[in-house]
Amino acid sequence: MADEKVLEAQKWVNSTYKSIDGYKKCPEDGKIGWSTMYALIMGLQKELGISPVAANFGDGTLSKLAALGELESGWAKNKNIVKIIRYGLFCKGYTGGYSDTGYYDPDIALAVKKMQSNMGLSQSGTLHAKVFKALLNMDAYVLTAGGSEEVRSIQQWLNGRYWTKKTVDIGPADGHYSRSVQQNLMKAIQLEIGIAEADATGNFGAGTQDGLKSKAVVSEGSSGIYVQLFSAACVFNQPIVTVNSSGDTVETNTVFKTKFDSNLATFVTTFQRFSEISADGRGNYATWAQLLVSMGDPDRPVTASDTAYTITASRAKKMYSDGYRYVGRYLNEASGGGGSKMLEEGELATIFDGGLRVFPIFQDNGRSLSEYYYGNGYAHAQKAHNQAVHFGFNRGTIIYFAVDYDATDGDMPLILNYFRGVASGLGSKGKRYVHGVYGSRHVCAEVTKETYARYSFVSGMSWGFSGNLGYSLPANWSFNQIKEYKVTSGTDTFWLDRDAHRVGSDPGQSSVNRPSSPADEFINYIKSLYDLAKAYGKGNPNQLVMEYLRSESYNGNPWRALIGKVDGGFVSYVNDRNLSIWPEFKDPFTGQHLGIEHLMATANGQFVKPNPSGNISLGDVAGWGGDLMTLYGEWRRDHDSYASGATYVNEKMGKIGVFSSFGFTDLVEDADGYLIAQAVRGGKSIVEAVRDHYQGSGGLTRFRDYVHQRFGGTKSEAAAQAKKMLTDEPASADGAILVGGRISLIQQFGGFPTLMPHALPADQLDAWCNAFGNNLMQHANTETLRRAQYQANQQRLLGSK
Repeated sequence: MADEKVLEAQKWVNSTYKSIDGYKKCPEDGKIGWSTMYALIMGLQKELGISPVAANFGDGTLSKLAALGELESGWAKNKNIVKIIRYGLFCKGYTGGYSDTGYYDPDIALAVKKMQSNMGLSQSGTLHAKVFKALLNMDAYVLTAGGSEEVRSIQQWLNGRYWTKKTVDIGPADGHYSRSVQQNLMKAIQLEIGIAEADATGNFGAGTQDGLKSKAVVSEGSSGIYVQLFSAACVFNQPIVTVNSSGDTVETNTVFKTKFDSNLATFVTTFQRFSEISADGRGNYATWAQLLVSMGDPDRPVTASDTAYTITASRAKKMYSDGYRYVGRYLNEASGGGGSKMLEEGELATIFDGGLRVFPIFQDNGRSLSEYYYGNGYAHAQKAHNQAVHFGFNRGTIIYFAVDYDATDGDMPLILNYFRGVASGLGSKGKRYVHGVYGSRHVCAEVTKETYARYSFVSGMSWGFSGNLGYSLPANWSFNQIKEYKVTSGTDTFWLDRDAHRVGSDPGQSSVNRPSSPADEFINYIKSLYDLAKAYGKGNPNQLVMEYLRSESYNGNPWRALIGKVDGGFVSYVNDRNLSIWPEFKDPFTGQHLGIEHLMATANGQFVKPNPSGNISLGDVAGWGGDLMTLYGEWRRDHDSYASGATYVNEKMGKIGVFSSFGFTDLVEDADGYLIAQAVRGGKSIVEAVRDHYQGSGGLTRFRDYVHQRFGGTKSEAAAQAKKMLTDEPASADGAILVGGRISLIQQFGGFPTLMPHALPADQLDAWCNAFGNNLMQHANTETLRRAQYQANQQRLLGSK
């Protein structure tokens, strides 16, 4: 909505200064934005005698303004400057008086006092040059949506204590940690450790580091200014999100304080552990550094690395002796810049022989916004998949897709669409691999939140990136790149990036071309897990097995909303006993390699969220419903080539050798997961259900039984259930989750924006859903032939013995 006084300001400033050299008109729309503030700044520059004017409140403008002295009640030397003050106050949300008196009147003074109070300054009512500068920017001095009162109190404290210092500007007081707030905190620290005002630039240089080491170490019992600054840095980095032994997400917070108490020590210890630095609960240099800059202490001990250089046997040996256990390597060459960075044939064997694990990276230049759009993400994902298959990477490997430039908040919509393309591209290839993200803290957090990246590889070494200043380490970080250096080993030299690695996150890969286990071994594995679940003594052992097997890939958002969190205590219990999650096994009936994690996520969903008679459930979304949504998204992505949705379903759903997000193995895993869950709900143990399915006759009749039990045995009911899955909006908490998940999945695979199913013409939607029903029935009907072939093979095998 347009603001009358803002519109008045825009019209006045444009008409008054439109002919001035360098002036750029602002929109006359009554909406406040940087263009309006820049116009007022340029008007002020004209009144100060600056020519040409520029959209920047720099040192020259500040100096000229300071020469006027502090502006106070009664000041009337320049009526236009008074107008600029009054309009600036209106644009900031303060009432600077509705009458144009031509002088600095009591209304202006009262508004300035209010603004000074909100900033955290003493309420003089006079306008110092720095306060004038703060008046003409887009910073807010009141709590804004999503802001924290605790953060705001620190912002006000920093402003009040340091605003008169030469290099310190008045910062926002809006409750949000940001780049400017981080810079003001850094400058405050520099001033307190004795750095001269003119040299307090906010850079984390050698002088700042030395001062922190020698003067600012704090611990429980300490008090004073360093504790205030340290606790402020802690508040800016909260909450620390961890998962406790029960699998619950826990947020650890602290408050701004002058004494280092036991609560602050607890927060610091949690932060240190989360950040993978030595956990002693003290505010030592390593902790200060980790709180203040994205790379932290770049020389701290770390176990991971990444490089664009080939790892030879001698290099692997040197890296291992230097303490490294992980190395990131590229799946592809750069599209520009020259040089060779891609994995070479046989290199992975050398890496593994050297005792190192590897995590793959995909970066095709990635240094400008123009490269980030849905189609490019889709193409990059397919290329990354093909390369990962070529090198033999195992199912479930995380591939980190790079954003290797200082992406701003305004860039994020395109970057998110790129990663939706990445998710869709990997899904179209059968979901063998999972996407992670490499980039600044802000990029990693946003891509994770919106596209469900599994892990984040943070470009912490680029500490000056705007996306690293004013943002906390993302909760799902796995690697944090902190320093590039040259390694010298005899006569050999190569460049290596030092990376911190978070224990319990991405373990990388220690082998490739891992063979799928036969079904018999899978059944024995399930029995081992079931025995541990009974020994654990808490919860339903069947459910614990399902939860454990989905815990790595299907436990973050949106899975927790769909079917609940896993029991983290049981996950730790199993891992401590040297078992781990198997990624796949070989189906004895089709010879296909089935993904255990998706299979058990489906089973778990149907077990805890069964569908009511004739209706859909969140458990369905964990299986066939989610696959149906992603397939719909793929059709919308490809609809220029496939006008008929029915044709798309017929050609892409449940087909062997045809890549899609609802391929043959997805359909098998949906059916098997559903049937196993129903068997367990009927009284069988998870071991019995799995054994009967893969050693008995269950797998022979999987599609027939699945269609009969879940869809009433008819294509019309299957079509009706598909329509509900794509369009229903149940009036319940689960319904809201279902609708939100539907939108997210369809947009992730279809791009943004995507035509939603409810907006399709009725005949097209019905055709799509009928095609789903037909497809299921075809699989059920052809199963009879497949079952006969299997039985004949078994008889032949028995006859040969």
